Amino acid sequence: MARLWLVGLMLLCLMGCQASADGLANPSQPEATLAMSNPNCNIPPELVQPLQGYPCLNGKATVDLVVNGQTITLEVNGEDAPVTAGNFVDLVQRGFYDNLTFHRVVREPQPFVVQGGDPKGNGTGGFIDPQTKRERVIPLEIKPAEAKQAVYGRTFPEQNIRQAPKLRHNRGALAMARSQNPNSASSQFYITLAETSFLDGNYAVFGYVTKGMDVVDRIKQGDRITKATVTQGLENLTTIK
Repeated sequence: MARLWLVGLMLLCLMGCQASADGLANPSQPEATLAMSNPNCNIPPELVQPLQGYPCLNGKATVDLVVNGQTITLEVNGEDAPVTAGNFVDLVQRGFYDNLTFHRVVREPQPFVVQGGDPKGNGTGGFIDPQTKRERVIPLEIKPAEAKQAVYGRTFPEQNIRQAPKLRHNRGALAMARSQNPNSASSQFYITLAETSFLDGNYAVFGYVTKGMDVVDRIKQGDRITKATVTQGLENLTTIK
C-alpha cells in the first residue's frame, strides 16, 4: 500500500511549520559532464545489479502538469535523486499520470500537501510494469548535503545534522509517497504546500515547482492531471545496466 504515512509527524509539527517560497534546485551541469562523471546515473556499484533495468535520470528534466487548464512546471533533479527522478520521468513519458486525480489534499489545520499519481484513486495503487506484471517499487533515495552519492533504503535520524538531505521539504517540494516500508514508493507523489522540514530524511524529495505554485495552491481533492509532459531533459533519461 503506497499511502503517505504522515499523520503522526504532522501532529508533531503543527506549531512549527511555516510556508517558505524557497527551494528551487541549483542550475544543472552541462550534459556532457554529467554523462562522463555519472556512469549508471552515479548509482553505487552494489545497487547496479538489483536495480538493473530500472529507469534513472542522468541530469535534470522539466515536466509540465496541466491541472484545471493551467500549467504547473516541475524541475526534476536526477543529479541528486537519479532513481526517483528517473522513475517519475519514465512514468510521465509513458502517459501514466494523464487523467489521474489528486486523491489527497491536506490544508487543515494548516497547509500541508497535495498528493496524486494513484491509478486506483484511493491511495492504494502504484505502477504495474507491463513487462513484469508486478508493481514497480523504488528504494528510498536521499542524498546527504555534503555527499557525492545518495543513501538508499534508510531514513536519516532527525537529530543527525551531518546527514541533513541536500533536497529539503521546502514549499513546492516534489517528493514520493510511500508506505511504512522505506522501499515501497511506486508512482504516488506529493507537492508540499508549506515548508515541512519534519519530513526531511524520511521521504525522498526529487524536485521542485518552478512555476505555477498558485495553481498547486488551488488544487482540490478529485482534480485531475489532464496531461503530464516532459518538456526538457528527456535525453537524460536512461536505464541502469
